[in-house]
Amino acid sequence: MPEIDATRELATIKDWLCKQPHLPHEVDDILLLRFLTSCRFSMERAKKTIDLFFTIRSNGPELFCKRDPWSPEIRRVFEITDMLPLPNKTKENYKVFIYRLNNPDLDLFNFVDAVKTFFMLADTRLTEDHEIPDGEIPIFDAANVSLKFIGKVNLSALRKYMMYTQEAMPIRLKQVHVINAPSYIGKIFAICKPFLKTEVSKLIKFHEPNTDTLYKDIPQEILPSEFGGKAGPIEQIKREWIKKMEAKRDWFLTNDKRWAVDESLRPSGNHDDRVDKVKELPGSFRSLALD
Repeated sequence: MPEIDATRELATIKDWLCKQPHLPHEVDDILLLRFLTSCRFSMERAKKTIDLFFTIRSNGPELFCKRDPWSPEIRRVFEITDMLPLPNKTKENYKVFIYRLNNPDLDLFNFVDAVKTFFMLADTRLTEDHEIPDGEIPIFDAANVSLKFIGKVNLSALRKYMMYTQEAMPIRLKQVHVINAPSYIGKIFAICKPFLKTEVSKLIKFHEPNTDTLYKDIPQEILPSEFGGKAGPIEQIKREWIKKMEAKRDWFLTNDKRWAVDESLRPSGNHDDRVDKVKELPGSFRSLALD
């Protein structure tokens, strides 16, 4: 197989992007390189993924607009949740990401705000971290997730989150771990299942509380000290990422318009059927709220 000239491929995708009247043209080089890398330098796949990436964002203003890192809503999310990329990668060069509720009081939790914050953190990493990993491994800690969580889920936001993270983000998902999984995790997982791609659902592993089965896949030493690792305290790692996100405040405040898709300018014949699935869904699971 011939060696790939990343510089040339990047120039090609930038040239293509500039000729798409409906897509934004001011896109960070590192982000474009991530698309090429995650699509294994298949130009056609990269083009479709880039288009879907920006189209989903434009169809989800509640998740991708009015994003101020200093706003009370975003600060509240960071107070009650821990979401953080870990500093060290696995030996396979996979990036590990931890997400957990650190406060069991779900009355404080807003699903849309949490997803918005998650995407802000992702944007920070995808545009600021110039080391491109060979894969991604999210770890969801369900220790503080009760059945009441079902009543907090916004169906429309969940659907967009699932589609965006599985099909539009320039990453390669390698494993998904749910740790401290309670006995009722199946009921919570049932909400996500309709939106899960088959190949992604095969990557998910559930780990019961008080077990060390996670360490079979993730080296314990790269985890935070709360998980018996050597990466330092969760709060310290999280604070570093919050600082990076806050440093991009001007970027976030102007990004609404810069990364918008103008559907009126989309060339005829250039339409991805997947985008139709993103259209707004009614309501949430509030009627199913369980105490």
